[in-house]
Amino acid sequence: MLSFDDTTNQAAPRPAAPSQPHHAGSMVAHSNNRVAAVDKRIINGTTDVNQLVPFKYKWAWEKYLATCANHWMPQEINMQRDIELWKNPNGLTDDERRIVKRNLGFFVTADSLAANNIVLGTYRQITAPECRQFLLRQAFEEAIHTHAYQYIVESLGLDEGEVFNAYHEVKSIRDKDEFLIPFIDTLTDPNFKTGTLEADQALLKSIIVFACIMEGLFFYVGFVQILALGRQNKMTGAAEQYQYILRDESMHCNFGIDLINTIKLENPQLWTDSFKAEIIDLFKRAVDLEYAYAEDTMPRGVLGLNSAMFKDYLRFIANRRMQQIGLDPLFPGATNPFPWMSEMIDLKKEKNFFETRVIEYQSGGALSWD
Repeated sequence: MLSFDDTTNQAAPRPAAPSQPHHAGSMVAHSNNRVAAVDKRIINGTTDVNQLVPFKYKWAWEKYLATCANHWMPQEINMQRDIELWKNPNGLTDDERRIVKRNLGFFVTADSLAANNIVLGTYRQITAPECRQFLLRQAFEEAIHTHAYQYIVESLGLDEGEVFNAYHEVKSIRDKDEFLIPFIDTLTDPNFKTGTLEADQALLKSIIVFACIMEGLFFYVGFVQILALGRQNKMTGAAEQYQYILRDESMHCNFGIDLINTIKLENPQLWTDSFKAEIIDLFKRAVDLEYAYAEDTMPRGVLGLNSAMFKDYLRFIANRRMQQIGLDPLFPGATNPFPWMSEMIDLKKEKNFFETRVIEYQSGGALSWD
């Protein structure tokens, strides 16, 4: 579903200049020397974080441009059909309504957690301005996603208190968030600084959790469920927004994987056997948590799906994420029971799955008029 862009580290970095690494969003360069691309580092760099060029991590800049080209806003999507269906007592089954509300209950706060982690944590510790540029765009997209969920909640006239407090009140949602929050707290601690083995591993672990587990695993049960509704011509406006969000999140995950692998290349001492064992354990726990969420949202079969189908799917996704960052698959033989999900990410279509608007929408400045 996702490609790995191996376009990093054209040359081995030269020894660092005799100055302290940038930390916590340092605004002033430590040297008056012009930046050489070869001296840049993803973490613990000593070059001026305010000088975007010369590029070293061109893959990060290209991903930034790609996300900008895919700009969209929730209000562009017509929700009238969804509103009529939701208000019709016979429009959706109780199980289908449960799926919609549980999905919104998780996602309305999940993207806020992701944005807080970027803005208050990860961004401060990254010393490559190309990567920072992508993170700024990613934080904005997380805001758009939160806006999209709020737009759906408002359009359907749902109880906002119930939906927005679900991460406190619904155990399967709360458990996932409680899994994530310690990794946010580590990086948002104002005293946290990279530069030691322990701190650098903590940062790398947090990036893996958010790129590979949160955006690369925790979101996928919800995506499958809402997109399955759309495939049956139900809640097509919400499904269209989820399709845009899925496209964005797949790019976030892809960027995060490249970031992880580049940090590993530049800091091989971090990738110890004990560290890998910790990451493997996190993947195991994440699969269990997301499967519990699938069981909670789908206590009975609906939409041609059932919670048991997600067990193999989550194992398949976990294997893929682990392999993308250099770990052996945890669940050999796991297969993908939802091959149509790949189409949602990979295929460039003239129209989207729900035939409501052009899915390959791009902002005017990125369009070719030839």
